[in-house]
Amino acid sequence: MEEEQAKRKIDQLTELVLYHSKRYYDMDAPEIEDYEYDRLLHELIDLEEAFPQFAHADSPTKRVVGKVKNSFQPVEHKVQMGSLQDVFSPEEVFAFHERVKETVQSPLYVVEPKIDGLSVSLEYQNGVFVRGSTRGDGFVGEDITLNLQTIRSIPKKLPLPLPFLEVRGEVYMSEENFQKLVAEQEIREEKPFKNPRNAAAGSLRQKDPAIAAKRSLDIFVFNIQQIEGKSLSGHQESLDFLRELGFSVSPSYARFSSIEAVMEEIRRIGDNREQYSFGIDGAVVKVDSFAQREQLGNTAKYPKWAIAYKYPPEEKATVLREIQIQVGRTGVLTPTALFEPVSLAGTTVSRAVLHNQAFIDEKQIAVGDTILVRKAGDIIPEVVGVVQHQQGKPAYRIPDICPACGSPVFFEGGQAAKRCQNSDCPAQLLRNLVHFASRDAMDIEGLGPSIVENFVSAGLVKSPADLYDITLEEISSLDRLAEKSGSNLLAAIERSKQNDLSRLLFALGIRGIGQKAAKLLSAHFGDIETLFSAAEEEISAIDGFGGIMAKAVVEYFSLDATRHLIDRLQKAGVNTRSTIASQGDRLFGLRFVLTGTLPHMTRSEAGARIEQQGGKVSSSVSKQTSYVVAGEDAGSKLTKAQALGIPILDEQELLALLDGTFPQTSTQK
Repeated sequence: MEEEQAKRKIDQLTELVLYHSKRYYDMDAPEIEDYEYDRLLHELIDLEEAFPQFAHADSPTKRVVGKVKNSFQPVEHKVQMGSLQDVFSPEEVFAFHERVKETVQSPLYVVEPKIDGLSVSLEYQNGVFVRGSTRGDGFVGEDITLNLQTIRSIPKKLPLPLPFLEVRGEVYMSEENFQKLVAEQEIREEKPFKNPRNAAAGSLRQKDPAIAAKRSLDIFVFNIQQIEGKSLSGHQESLDFLRELGFSVSPSYARFSSIEAVMEEIRRIGDNREQYSFGIDGAVVKVDSFAQREQLGNTAKYPKWAIAYKYPPEEKATVLREIQIQVGRTGVLTPTALFEPVSLAGTTVSRAVLHNQAFIDEKQIAVGDTILVRKAGDIIPEVVGVVQHQQGKPAYRIPDICPACGSPVFFEGGQAAKRCQNSDCPAQLLRNLVHFASRDAMDIEGLGPSIVENFVSAGLVKSPADLYDITLEEISSLDRLAEKSGSNLLAAIERSKQNDLSRLLFALGIRGIGQKAAKLLSAHFGDIETLFSAAEEEISAIDGFGGIMAKAVVEYFSLDATRHLIDRLQKAGVNTRSTIASQGDRLFGLRFVLTGTLPHMTRSEAGARIEQQGGKVSSSVSKQTSYVVAGEDAGSKLTKAQALGIPILDEQELLALLDGTFPQTSTQK
C-alpha cells in the first residue's frame, strides 16, 4: 500500500473506530456487532504498525476508549483496568506464544470464556465491600457502589478479613432475564436494549438503584487487582482463592502447558457456547505465572501476557416462508419474517423482525427468498440480507389494511412506518392498557404487563375505563393474584382517579403527546371538556407545540370513541380537570434549565413549581435561558451556562426566587 493511501485509510479508520467506541462505551447503543468493531480496530493496528508516522496522537489503539460520565463520582484506579489484544485466528494464537517464549521459559496458560458484560472493580476493606466502580478509560471510572450492592452474587462480607482486596469482574445479564426485559420493553413500545451487555451497562448507570435491582444482574470475578494479607503466585491459584472467598469466578478455567492444547480449549469453548446461560464473545488466554507476567510487561494499551480470541458471529441461510404483521400500541404495523428454523448460537430460531417497508425495500426481501440470518449480539435474530431472490418476484409490500381490525393504514409524512389509527383496534389494546397504567401515566402500582394480559385474556378489560369497574371477586379469580394483592391493586386503581389531568392526557396515548406536551395542554385548557372543542390553531399556538402535534390532538378528540371513553372515565370518578393550579406569574417570561441532583427536590418537582409560577422549563441551554438550576453532579449543561454567562442557581436560591425573596441578579458559581 502506498503512503498516501495508507494515511487516508488510517484517518478513516481512526474516525470510524472512535465513533463506534463512543456508541459502545459512552452511549450503550452500538450500531455494529462487536466482531465487526474488533476487526476494524485490528485493521487499524496493522496499518499503524506498518506506517507509524501516520498514527494519530489520540488513536484508539493506544488507550481504552471510554469516558467517565458526569452522573457519578469519579474513581481513580490505582491499578489500570486495561483491555486485551484481540486475535481472530489460530495463527495469531501461535504467534502470541512465540512472542511469550522470547522472554520467558516454559510458560503455562490459563484459558477461560470471555464473558460479554460490563467490567467493574470491587474493593474490600477488612473483608467488607466498600466501593465498586466501572472501568471508564482504564485509569478513572465511575462510582456505582449502590447499584452493585443490588447484585446478590457480590459478597458483601468476606469470610477472611483481608486488610484490602480489589478484584475485577464482569457484570452481565443472563439471556433468560434479557429476553424477559426485551419482552416488557416491546409491550411498552420502548426501544429495547440490543443485547445483554448493553442492558447490564444501562442498568448499572441508573441513578436509582431500584432499577438495577429489578434487572436481575449477575457477575463473574476473573482477576485480583490488589491484595494485602495474602501471597499468590499464579492466576489459577488466585481464581481458586477467590472461589473460596465466596466470589462467582469464571465458569470454566483450565491450565495448559502446550499452545496446541490452548487452541483445542478455545475451540471447545466456542463449540459449547450454547451451554452457557450468558453471552460470551471469545476466550481469554493468560500466562499463569505472576512472576512471568512481570517479565513480559505491557504495551501502552495491552498486557503482553494475555490475548482475547474472538469468535465470528454465526450466520446461516434459510428460506423465508411467510411475513406476518404485528400491530403495536400506537398502531404501527411491524412486519416479522417467519423462516425455516435454523440453529444459531445454540438455539433454534424461526422468526426475525423486518422493521418497516424501507428495510424490506433496501434488501429487496420477498416471500420464498433464501435469506441470511444471524443473531445480533448472539441474542436477537436478524435478517442480514438475501442470498437468492425469487426471480421476477417484487419485494414484499406491507398491506394497506390493518390485519387486526380492517381499518385503512397509511404512511405519515416522512415516516417509514405504516399506522392504523383506529383507537378501538383490538391489537393495540394490551399495549394501550400497559401504557395507561404505567408510572408516568396513571401510575397504577401493581398493574404490570402480566396482570394486564391476564385481564385481557379473561375478557375482564376491553378498555381503560373497564379498569375502574373491576371487582375484587373478578381479580381474585385470576391465577397468581391473592386476595391481598387484589385489594392492593384495587386501592391503586382508586388512587389513580385523583391524578392531575396531565397524567390522564399522557395515559390516553395520543400520538406524539408525551409527558411535557400533556402538561402544557392541561395547564392551558384546564379541563378535558375544553379540549373537545379546541381548534388546531389554538393548540399549535401553545409554546412548545407544533402543527403535527396539534393536529393529532384535534383528530383524537374528534373521535366518537374518545367521547365514549371520557364519559365512562368521568362516570367512574376519574378526575378530568387540572389540579395543579397556577400560583401566580412571578416567573412569567423566564426560561429555566435543571441539571444535576438537587438536595431536597427531584427535577420534576422543581420544574412543576417553576411552571406554577408561570416559568418555562427547557431541556437545553441556549442564549434564551434565564437561569440554570444546578445540583450535585451537574454536567455539560452547567459548563455551557457558565460559558454563556447565564446565571446559576442552587436549590436554596431557586426556592427564594419562587418565594419572591431572591433578587433577580446574575450569579455565577
